[in-house]
Order: sequence, then C-alpha cells, then structure tokens
Amino acid sequence: MDIAIPTTEHQNMSRRIVTAGIAVVLLGYLFWRLAVSAAGHSATHAATAAHEVVPPAMYSAVPFAALLLAIAVLPLLHATAHWWEHNRNRFLVAASLGGVTLLYYAFVYGHGVVDHSTHELSEPGVAAAYTVLKNALLVEYLPFIVLLFSLFVISGGICIEGRLAGTPNLNTGIIAVGAALASFIGTTGAAMLLVRPLLKANAKRRYVVHTVIFFIFVVCNTGGCLLPIGDPPLFLGYLRGVSFTWTLSLWPMWLFMNGGLLAVYFLWDRRKYRLEDRAAVEHRPPDAERFAILGGANFLFLAGVIGCVALLDPSKAFPGTNWHAPEYFREMCMLTLAALSLMATSGEIRRKNAFTYAAIIEVAALFVGIFICMQPPVQMLNAYGASLGFDTPTKFYWGTGLLSSFLDNAPTYVVFFETAKAMPADGPAMAGVATTFLAAISLGAVFMGAMTYIGNGPNFMVKAIAESNNIKMPSFFGYMLYSTAVLLPLSVVMNLLFL
Repeated sequence: MDIAIPTTEHQNMSRRIVTAGIAVVLLGYLFWRLAVSAAGHSATHAATAAHEVVPPAMYSAVPFAALLLAIAVLPLLHATAHWWEHNRNRFLVAASLGGVTLLYYAFVYGHGVVDHSTHELSEPGVAAAYTVLKNALLVEYLPFIVLLFSLFVISGGICIEGRLAGTPNLNTGIIAVGAALASFIGTTGAAMLLVRPLLKANAKRRYVVHTVIFFIFVVCNTGGCLLPIGDPPLFLGYLRGVSFTWTLSLWPMWLFMNGGLLAVYFLWDRRKYRLEDRAAVEHRPPDAERFAILGGANFLFLAGVIGCVALLDPSKAFPGTNWHAPEYFREMCMLTLAALSLMATSGEIRRKNAFTYAAIIEVAALFVGIFICMQPPVQMLNAYGASLGFDTPTKFYWGTGLLSSFLDNAPTYVVFFETAKAMPADGPAMAGVATTFLAAISLGAVFMGAMTYIGNGPNFMVKAIAESNNIKMPSFFGYMLYSTAVLLPLSVVMNLLFL
C-alpha cells in the first residue's frame, strides 16, 4: 500500500484556488456586516410558545432513512459502485432527498417551524420550508463544516516525518496519543493530525483495515469526552450551563472505554502481525528520514480554532466584556486561520503529507443532505422525547447513544439534555440536570457516535482518507459488524460498572 501523493503543480494550484475562495468569502462577509450595520439592523430573539410547535408526520423521516440506505448500499452494488465514487453524484443523491424533505414542509406539513437563530415561529408553507433550510444549512451545517474544514486544512499542514514501522506497539501508541489529544484539540483535529502518519507507518502491511477502524473508534470518538472542546455535543452542553471542567469527572469512563479498546486492538493487531512480512515492515534503510515534526506553526493555528469555538459564540458575551461576537464571526475567524495556514505552510510539507481536499469534499457533499433530511426526526425527538419513558441513567445512555449512531450526535445530545432537564433531580445537578443523567447523555453521545460512519463527522473523513490511499474500507453495514462486536460489549460492561 502506497500513500497517495499529489503532484506539486496540482497541489499548489489547489492551494491557490482554496486560498482565493476563502479570501472571497471573507471579503463578502465584511461587506455583508457593513451593510447590516449601515441599515441599523440588530439581532432580536423572541420566545416561542411550545404549544405552537407541531411535530411532523412519521413518514417525513423516509428521505433520511433513504439517504442512510444509499450511503450503505450504493457502494456495494456493481451497477452503482463506480458511479457513487464521484462526489458530484453523492451530492446529487443527498441534495435530491433533501429537496424531498423541503417539499414536505412546503406543501404537506401545514404548520410553522421554529427558526433556531431567532426562536420565532415561521408561517406555514414555503416559509416553513425556508426556515427548515435555514436551520439545517446556516445554523447547523455551516458551523459544522467550517470547523471540520479549518481543522482539516490546518492539521494537514503538520507533517510527522521519519521511518515509522507499523508494529502493534507503534500503532497502539499512535492511537493512544490520539485518545489523549482528542479532548484537547477536538476529535477532528486529533484525527487529521495522526491518521496520515498512521497510514504511512502501515504502508507495507497487508492488513490495515482493522487499524483504521479502531482509530475511528478511539481518536474520532471515545477519546473526546473529557472537555467541551473534545466533541460538539459536549460543547453544546457547555453553552447550556455545564461547567467547562465538569466533563473531567468522566475520566473513569474515558479510561475504561479507551483502555478497553486499546487492549482489544493490541491483541487483534498482534494476531494480524503474525501474517505480515515482518522483515519488510520493520526494514529501515540506511538513508531513512529522521523523526521530525514539520509545519509546527500550525499548532498555533489549531489553538486559534479552539479559541474561536470556545470564546466567540454569538449567544454569549466574550469573557470579561459585554461584547457579543457578530453572527458567523466565529466561522470567519476560523476560515482566516485556515487561509493563514495555507499561506504559511510550504507546498512541500503538504505534498509529503499527501494532503488533498477529497475527504472534506466527500463529507461536505453527503452531510448537506444529512443535515436537511434529519430535521423531521430531530423535531419528532423534541416533541416526543419527554414521553419516551427515559427515567434512569441506563435508558439515557442507550437512548442517546443509539440515536447518536444514526443522527448527528450534537442535536441528539440537546434533545436528551432538555428531556432530562424537565425531570426532578433527586441528587447533585449540573445546569438543572441530574449529574447521573448528564453523565449518561454525554457518554452516549460521544462513545456511540463511533457505531456508524455517520455518527460523527471525523469518521467519514478518516474513511475517505484511507480509501484515497488504496485501503478498501468495509461498507456501512460491514463497519457496524466491527462496532457491534467491539463497542457494544464494552458499553454494556461500562454501563454496569459506572451508570
């Protein structure tokens, strides 16, 4: 297996195009803000009565289910496998099913929809469809994809150089480092930083799929539960009043889950390693590169992105001041940092890092449809969540976890957070939620996001990067065989021990 390396000319052209695109977006945003200021507009937030909101019909979730099936099945069928490889066709399917969802709201639903940015109830019909589109793309998808894009670009400018041999010890060590970093630079940042060195270290191995899968389990998901910046669901809890350091109390569960996964992986990889040509894997040529980390300035840009996420939420005043960041100012700052990374990092470093935009384009193409199509299921959860009988930590863990596997784990966390908040807290509470329930919800959202490729954004990105380097990853259901065999038993034991 060879790491795919783009040509310098193509890579430099891509950098120039992306940097120019970011500059256009930033200039457009600046003029938009000036126009808003000149018009004297100010943001207003009006409360909406809960009884005015009507949940959609159950069949409105069909496009979402169809999109999940398309992601799972189309790559497996001989007639569609090659067609599905093109991001244009992925986007076509995702956008078409998203369009069906919008048509339902425009012509069938017959009620207003709450605007997530103004909290006002829209008019029925086309106005409701427009509000759904706005909620999905501007309020949820845009911050999601800008954060992933920024971390993807910046971490792609950090190259770990050296002759690394993909032994079980080294692979387990890389995944363990990712578990430690994920809570502090986010699961996306940790995954994009370490996936390429991991693939490079295993370039001479035949059996690599299980390594990528366990990397997704740990670095993209279970490693990120100790701080709010580790995973988007926990950040939403922080915005709702959960203490920034409260999630550190989850360290026993973090240690158990990640320790268990690392132990299982190490034993699995040792068994696979016996089938490898160990001399070829561990051979170190006389002129082998010395270990080095190139593009270190990008660590500052990563810190800047974390600062943007933590400090520039428009709904909260900047610490120590009364100033609120303007709408989308946070996203513009993150794009600025990504542009600075592209300009400050040499093309040679990114070429060595095998950096391309293929993975982030695939995520962007599919998730634009996922965010639109999941609006009806999320609305149903908001409407019926309190009546689903969740009254124990175990029920909250499995309810949050199983839904986080197929819906985006951030809105799923919010639904169950609000459900738990409406229940009386018999013991210690945090942000109005019993800490036993809050722990179960937090762990379910973070840990069980690893159950499917779509449970958390970095999952798909790592899959796409692996496939671009000629690793044949399992299908949607094939991946679930791994997660069901490994994650579910560990979750059952963790549930019995801690919840």
